[in-house]
Amino acid sequence: MSETAAAPGAEPIEFISIWAEAFSQVLGQITGAPVACVALNELPASLAAASESDLWIGCALSGGVRGEMCLRLPGTSTLRLAQIFMSEPTAPEAELTADHREAALELIRQIAGLVTSALKPRWGESQLRPEAAAGPPSWTASATQWLRVGEEALGGVILELWLSAALAAALRSEKAEPEKAVAQQIPPAAAAKPDERVNLDLLMDVDLAVTLRFGSRRLPLREVLDLNPGSVVELDREVQQPVDLLLDGRLVGRGQVVVIEGNYGLRVTEVAPPDV
Repeated sequence: MSETAAAPGAEPIEFISIWAEAFSQVLGQITGAPVACVALNELPASLAAASESDLWIGCALSGGVRGEMCLRLPGTSTLRLAQIFMSEPTAPEAELTADHREAALELIRQIAGLVTSALKPRWGESQLRPEAAAGPPSWTASATQWLRVGEEALGGVILELWLSAALAAALRSEKAEPEKAVAQQIPPAAAAKPDERVNLDLLMDVDLAVTLRFGSRRLPLREVLDLNPGSVVELDREVQQPVDLLLDGRLVGRGQVVVIEGNYGLRVTEVAPPDV
């Protein structure tokens, strides 16, 4: 299916270029050296055929850009990216584990964070959250592109990107004027009758429960049953990474943990945009 998909237009190519730049930037920060990432218009001969070892990552976009995309990482690419992210030595013969898959997914999530920031000047505020998928998406790819990451330094990692028809159409849409974009966010009834808008002052004293999430980890049932006082569970987040601020299970911000008069606190460094 991916081999026969139509070539992307100018705007989707710009979107793919944003992904390539984000890959270069994040991997360059991790390795401490420049990492080249280029978009390929034709199916590379070195791309392995789809197999059970592939890591499929689905991405739903909302906000300024709406649609779906999917990334396919062959097992070799998943392993290499995970080894880089986990600071493991290059070992192509190593076994691809669940930890490697989780590490590669977390790397893609960090890259996606840069992508959403880069989308804003051209397409407006957007949200993008990659999630692991069981396999190929049910929708047919409207456009397919490939990324080659690190020709030599990373062993030529290849990724396949699928864009849905809705996403390709959204990328081709004209850039909305700021005033028009703001107007579209206001319900017509509220815009026509300002005096009937909800008085938010009535809700300002409502208490809301917020939670700090330091990280997470998937454990087999046997390991959960083996937990006892003194057991240590390693999370998927490094000490220097920001922690999540959750409101009713929804991510609303990130920040650094601080101690205030013997209590934990959070210095907010990033506020997540609201879902549209």
